[in-house]
Amino acid sequence: MNEYPMTTKLIEVRVEDAIGLRLAHDLTQIVPGHFKGRLFKKGHVIKEADIPMLLDIGKEHIYIMQLGKEELHEDDAAQRMAAALAGEGIVQNEPHEGKVSLHSDRSGLIEIDNNVINAINRLGDIALATVKPYTVIKAGQQLAATRVIPLYVPTQKVVDVERIVADYRAEHDGQSPIQIKTFKKFRIGLLITGGEVFSGRIVDKFGPVVRNKVAAFGSEVIEQRFVPDDRHTIVKEIHYLLEAGYDMILVTGGMSVDPDDRTPGAIKDAGTDIISYGTPMLPGSMLLMGYLDSVPILGLPGCVMYDPYTSFDVLLPRILAGDIITREDIVTMGCGGLING
Repeated sequence: MNEYPMTTKLIEVRVEDAIGLRLAHDLTQIVPGHFKGRLFKKGHVIKEADIPMLLDIGKEHIYIMQLGKEELHEDDAAQRMAAALAGEGIVQNEPHEGKVSLHSDRSGLIEIDNNVINAINRLGDIALATVKPYTVIKAGQQLAATRVIPLYVPTQKVVDVERIVADYRAEHDGQSPIQIKTFKKFRIGLLITGGEVFSGRIVDKFGPVVRNKVAAFGSEVIEQRFVPDDRHTIVKEIHYLLEAGYDMILVTGGMSVDPDDRTPGAIKDAGTDIISYGTPMLPGSMLLMGYLDSVPILGLPGCVMYDPYTSFDVLLPRILAGDIITREDIVTMGCGGLING
């Protein structure tokens, strides 16, 4: 896929004749089960003492590079691509074995424009790899890496990468196609439905789980209330939580199609704009997502109590990062949405 004329020359030299010459690229040593990493760095001047180590890693010859005027070494190309993508919250490291990594300097949710990543990778001879979109990121975590496949590429190819990113930034207020969105601190109202819990026949186990999940992102359940399986009462309590000014309302239980499960109908009767009742993900297919006067409201199915990862765990960090969930967001959860098999 190299449509540009190349003038760089790679000169093959026997290692015994390479004393005093500079390496054209990093050389990697692999000791199975013990070590994989850089043995010699690009630019290293070969010494006589290096020859046994080169032979040990199977290098009887090395490359010496005479770089063309309009070409870039793999390290320089990877650095320029990484620099184009770096921005607020995203920093790059030094080249290592021809690769430059991008890391987050904060915790948050990574959002990625797949179209830009794909356009860059279609150029050929270069690679841009990222973590999955909407991954929850911790400070210091690697987000992406840039790399050139051969030892050198035409400068124009890297210029094309920079143009693709610049065009995206121009259309998105200067934002990189790879962004870290920090989590907002939400004040949350929690409504526990179910006559068995309301009457005290069983102990509430939903509340502690939900509290722990939201606390992991810096938010807090401010108020928790209990109601029986009565549609009118649930509507009344939802309006109470709305008027209390909470940033999110979570309603638990009673989400199935059984006649005693009143929660979905009550959420609708409260005036909610329902984005989706039903999610193409298992566990968590019975989750309801909607907005009530622009406040996100979710009906949580019972699996949230006992399954460690459900559709709620997909949507919660996005909402806390400030995303407005759409019907299309729900639809796309189906691909890869079978968690428990």
